[in-house]
Parts: sequence; structure tokens; C-alpha cells
Amino acid sequence: MIYVFLAPGFEEIEALTPVDVLRRGKTEVVTVGVGGKTIKGSHGITVTADISDDELTDLDGAEAVVLPGGMPGTLNLEANAAVQRAVRFCAENNVILGAICAAPSILGHAGVLENKHAVCFPSFESELKGYIPTDDFVCRDGNIITAKGMGVSLEFGLKLLEAVRDSETAERVRASVQCR
Repeated sequence: MIYVFLAPGFEEIEALTPVDVLRRGKTEVVTVGVGGKTIKGSHGITVTADISDDELTDLDGAEAVVLPGGMPGTLNLEANAAVQRAVRFCAENNVILGAICAAPSILGHAGVLENKHAVCFPSFESELKGYIPTDDFVCRDGNIITAKGMGVSLEFGLKLLEAVRDSETAERVRASVQCR
């Protein structure tokens, strides 16, 4: 199971593109609404999550947790106890943990980027405590996958799919959506 958290003010493309890519790759994805099931994104698009954060009681069996960016979505994610539990769970159990745009700051504040290559939206680098900078737009270091922003949401989704399935599945989906 892959959990994608949606908090009020989330960046819609950064959340929904990876969900779409992962589902095209035949993975089971559950969107988790922070504070309820109906969540409005940073550009006024309202999404109905599969479950609310208070319904997420157990992460056993989780293959990945994904945190989209956006403002104030990132701040709302970081302030949520279920998100913090999920980040700790992934770090402690070597489960894939993906974050894009501003959301890698949550990982930096949690200390899970220590000595890991990571990227984020350029104005958030100072929040990535202990990370190793890279020029990549999407970066994987062990169980951590980070990306710079909305413009690489498709690549981020494909990197997540490769991590939870395999490169062949990711390449099949890449070709099917006409991505270079």
C-alpha cells in the first residue's frame, strides 16, 4: 500500500500526478486527507481523499509514503501527528518516503535526510538539515526520494513507481504516457 497525504493547501499536480502514475503501474494507492476527506489544494481544486488521517491507524504493510508540497499544504502536513508518525515509520523501517517541492523540509526537520542526497524547491534548501545537495531534479538515496517541484511531478511519480515495483514497470508507464 502506498499512502499519499493531502493537507489543505497541497500542490495538486505534485499529489495527483504521482497517484495517477502509481495506479497506472498497478500499485494500490490510498490518498489520506489531513483533517478530513475533502481537501482543497493550493489552487482551489477540491479533492476527496480515500480516507482521513484519523482512519489511518496502521502502517504495517506500507510500501511508501508520499508528501506533496504546496503552501500552506507543507506546513499543514508537518503539523499533523499522522504525517509525523508516517515519516518516523518509514525512517525506522526502511520504507520508501517521497517528498516533493517544499515537503522535503518536513524530512529535514525530522532528521531523516542526515547524510542523504536530496533536493527540494530552491528556497527550502536551508530546511534540509544534514542533507547532501545534488543538481538532480529528482533524487533517490536509499529509501528517500525527493524532487524539486511541480514541473517534475511525472518524473517523481515514475521514480516512486520504479522504487516500489521495478524499472520495467516504470518504463512501460513512461512510454504509455508519451514521456521522454
